[in-house]
Amino acid sequence: MTARILIVDDLLPNLKFLEARLSAEYFTVISATNGFEALQLASAGDCDIILLDVMMPGLDGYEICRRLKANPATMHIPVVMVTALDQSADRLRGLEAGADDFITKPVDELALIARVRSLTRLKMMLDELRARAATSANLGLRDPGVVCSQGLGENGKILLVEDRANTADRVVTALRNIHHVQIENDPQDALFRAAESDYDLIIISLNLRDFDPLRLCSQLRSLERTRGLPILLIADADDRDRLLRGLDLGVNDYIRRPIDRNELIARVRTQLRRKRYADMLREDVQAAIELALVDPLTGLKNRRFLETHLTSVIDQAAHRGRPASLMILDIDHFKVINDTFGHDAGDAVLKQFAQRIRKVVRGADLVCRLGGEEFVIVMPETALETAEKIAERLRRAIESEQFTLDASGRSAPVTTSIGLAERGSGSDAEALLRRADQALYRSKSLGRNRVTATAA
Repeated sequence: MTARILIVDDLLPNLKFLEARLSAEYFTVISATNGFEALQLASAGDCDIILLDVMMPGLDGYEICRRLKANPATMHIPVVMVTALDQSADRLRGLEAGADDFITKPVDELALIARVRSLTRLKMMLDELRARAATSANLGLRDPGVVCSQGLGENGKILLVEDRANTADRVVTALRNIHHVQIENDPQDALFRAAESDYDLIIISLNLRDFDPLRLCSQLRSLERTRGLPILLIADADDRDRLLRGLDLGVNDYIRRPIDRNELIARVRTQLRRKRYADMLREDVQAAIELALVDPLTGLKNRRFLETHLTSVIDQAAHRGRPASLMILDIDHFKVINDTFGHDAGDAVLKQFAQRIRKVVRGADLVCRLGGEEFVIVMPETALETAEKIAERLRRAIESEQFTLDASGRSAPVTTSIGLAERGSGSDAEALLRRADQALYRSKSLGRNRVTATAA
């Protein structure tokens, strides 16, 4: 796993040391000697992680970090501050500015590499989501970067795994006015709770009695339901080796005892913001998929989705030796409705037609708008005889009540012609659609408002 690391430091010896160490681990390293140069490189998308010195002339590390996190184009880039300052107030100031972690001088090389690798995995995941959601703004969806820049680090649902009462009380007291914290002292119960509930963060003590907390971290990362759940470890000052192992396992962050209240609040806020940013990216990706596969007028799946789904249904039916049927519906004389009452009335009929279909078909059936006034229903595990009964019930539901055309209450009768086909031996999706379409043509030629089936 490699990444492009931007090192920002005004001292050449520091730059050369970090560059040599990271290059030896096959990271690509670029450097900047001042804040303005760093901001320019980051905005150009030339880096995946930033190692930022705190004490620099002009813009110091805190100000650079604040500007990076305020810019939607760079807010997702992890920032690690490298500093000789190791007081709690210094860490808090950096975390408030948006830093992801601190590396103190002299640099612990193993800790540095472990942290960079951990942040690289995080950045790769975010980059993939950002790439998939890149068209969201063009599709009229929100811009997650703008939303997240407004702050989403409060009111989190947190699970604390700790069997020390005094530590649990300290964490709850620190977070109670900002977040909802639930305590679990049994690691296995914690795993089940994390998988069954929608937590925003899990905080795990590295000093659990009679259980290896890193195993819990591993289990959380192995489950699909909790794979993206941020993990923050509570560690003692001498827990270096286990912290490094935890970072390799996918732990997101840690805080050392004695716990500083303000530092804990800041680290929790950082994790919540990142999780909610990733969640919004995933939601926008799903929304973009829905826009690509859903007919916007009726809310039904469109022809593109049908082509993929129908092939899958036929393949499964052939593999299991089970039936599958397909129904094509056409609204009778739909052009007359458009010509007589207008296209708005035609759209109203299409929406109501889709609603009536939904009320009749079964949960396992897929309803799609093929285009225009044609609709398709895919019925897995359904023989032709059963499909005919469903089609006839659907035909009656369409003609049973007139369709409302506009807000004034005008209405008109609507009927439908239906063609049915059952999967035959060796038939594919195209052949099944063609046979159902031929049956639909016969329904129309015989006078419309009827069901016609073609055997397998």
